[in-house]
Amino acid sequence: MYNLEKKSNIVSAVCVPLFFTMFAVGVLLYLEVSAHAAAPGDLSIPMSKVSASAGFYPVEIDGVKLEVIAVKAPDGSIRTAFNTCQICFDSGRGYYKQSGNALVCQNCGSRFAISQIEVVRGGCNPVPILPENKKIEGGNIVVPREFLVQAKEIFANWKTDY
Repeated sequence: MYNLEKKSNIVSAVCVPLFFTMFAVGVLLYLEVSAHAAAPGDLSIPMSKVSASAGFYPVEIDGVKLEVIAVKAPDGSIRTAFNTCQICFDSGRGYYKQSGNALVCQNCGSRFAISQIEVVRGGCNPVPILPENKKIEGGNIVVPREFLVQAKEIFANWKTDY
């Protein structure tokens, strides 16, 4: 009987602190993950997935389908832009497909060098998402919902004329 009570006290002395330690670690891990999670409606692109092949990341804002391009430029920097042309966006075919080191507008055929994304503005080229319009959090490129909402107008007629 004495040994049983002694064993029970030993188990309690080990298990209770172990439980609280595991609980505390779990809370800290949750807080760490939450600190890096994008807010609801934000577009989050893992930087580890971005390569020299353009990645196309769809997002829907208030029923409007948008798409963001993320690609690694020849200098190693990651460039982002909306997948629509600043001139042809309203044509229904004003979006890009990659061809080698260029993006090609599917409406007018203009070629735009990937190295020029976020560098050149205006004309027939992808609408840039500049550093002030995005942030890097926990290894992700995060485009805030508020910025996406501002861009939904240029996607109102996007990919409608196939």
